Amino acid sequence: MTTIEYPQLYIGGDWTAPTGSDRIEVRCAANEDRIGSVPRASRVDIDAAVGSARSAFDDPDGWSTWEPKERAEVLERFATELEARGEETARRVSMQNGMPIWMAQQFEAGFPALLLRYYSDLMTSAAVEETRPGMLGGTTLVSRQPVGVVAAIVPWNVPQGISFLKLGPALAAGCTVVLKPAEETVLDAFLMAEAAAAAGLPEGVLNIVPGGRDIGEYLVEHPGIDKVSFTGSTIAGRWIAEACGRLLRPVTLELGGKSAAIILDDADLAGCLEQFFAATMLNNGQVCYLSTRVLAPRNRYNEIVDTITDLVRTLKIGDPLDPETKIGPLVSARQRERVEGYIAKGQSEGARMTTGGSRPKGFDRGWFLEPTVFADLDNNATVSREEIFGPVLSVIPYTDEREAISIANDSDYGLGGTVWSADADRAVKVARRVRSGTVGVNHYLNDPVAPFGGIKQSGIGRELGPEGLHPFQVFKTVYLPPPAG
Repeated sequence: MTTIEYPQLYIGGDWTAPTGSDRIEVRCAANEDRIGSVPRASRVDIDAAVGSARSAFDDPDGWSTWEPKERAEVLERFATELEARGEETARRVSMQNGMPIWMAQQFEAGFPALLLRYYSDLMTSAAVEETRPGMLGGTTLVSRQPVGVVAAIVPWNVPQGISFLKLGPALAAGCTVVLKPAEETVLDAFLMAEAAAAAGLPEGVLNIVPGGRDIGEYLVEHPGIDKVSFTGSTIAGRWIAEACGRLLRPVTLELGGKSAAIILDDADLAGCLEQFFAATMLNNGQVCYLSTRVLAPRNRYNEIVDTITDLVRTLKIGDPLDPETKIGPLVSARQRERVEGYIAKGQSEGARMTTGGSRPKGFDRGWFLEPTVFADLDNNATVSREEIFGPVLSVIPYTDEREAISIANDSDYGLGGTVWSADADRAVKVARRVRSGTVGVNHYLNDPVAPFGGIKQSGIGRELGPEGLHPFQVFKTVYLPPPAG
């Protein structure tokens, strides 16, 4: 196939020559072939991107001062241009990180435009300023204003969907953005830049600068940044939180997870296997909110282990561009080795592996790994406590509902989770007692209208819903004097 090569960076609303010669080489997760490259941004490029975003935000007639309806018109064009490139976006993401194409078509091709429109509608339908009668004789004007220049740092697992969790509300609010995509998934980010240019986003409103950890750290601490929004590992998030705390810089962190699927004793798991798969092994296990700890009642434990094992054994492993594929390759050789290390750890700690655990036969190229199920282990096992970020499930027994909730809450994380039951009301009661930012009943799906985020080591702040708009705004109060006389 023809490789995808970009010679320039997208800075200041235009394609700009990079200051350095280093490039990020991208390989296909399914066959390890080189599929393209982009320039690696330097610190000088970051300075230029932040400077452009700063100028665009500070312009007295610029993006931040436009009426929400004016911004919405531009963002509608942006959404349309993204949709026109949706098929190619999905293809690029699938090749880069192994995401099955049917999932990429939903999360990567369709979700970004939906989010742009959702947040544009929120901004145009809600008042940005209100007058409040004072208790001391005067009145006050209270307004919501854009927070400023945003550093948005996104991971490789759902690169476009996660980018627009940040870009949708930030741009609708009137902020300008410097986006740093992950090195593994840059080709889709540059296609996004093409859409932004075609839509006529004003100069400096969106800047895209790919690079590694060093560039991310430089961006986080850059004096021209007003707000950081990060999605990624808890380790990286902890450093970003420390840096932003030192700088008194607002930050949103969506980090790791080790969520629990509580299967209640009345659940018909066999009747909702598709939903269970989506909640536990979606995107080859490379999703932060997945319920990778499965809690099963002791009186049905063997049955449930067998049901899950049979499901996992039937999942088609293959080319992520094949619509029939359920499990594609992992994003990189390094990620596969990491997951394999956890599988070995599970075995060494005495867990029973009921299926998977190896590289599938017939896949000599690409970073493929069989989906794996562990049984006969407790919540203290390493594979039950640490985020693996691969297709590995731990099935843990419990005695009663109270113990199930206790096990679910016994985690350093609190991002997602699910409850499975034939009685929805009963499941909701259990869900309310699970200490997590989000919980699904008999399925799990992020809805744009509701806040998404975690507690404990899963992060700080929320994305999606009206709550996802607020971190990109600041309150301003103007005190008006009482009438004369």
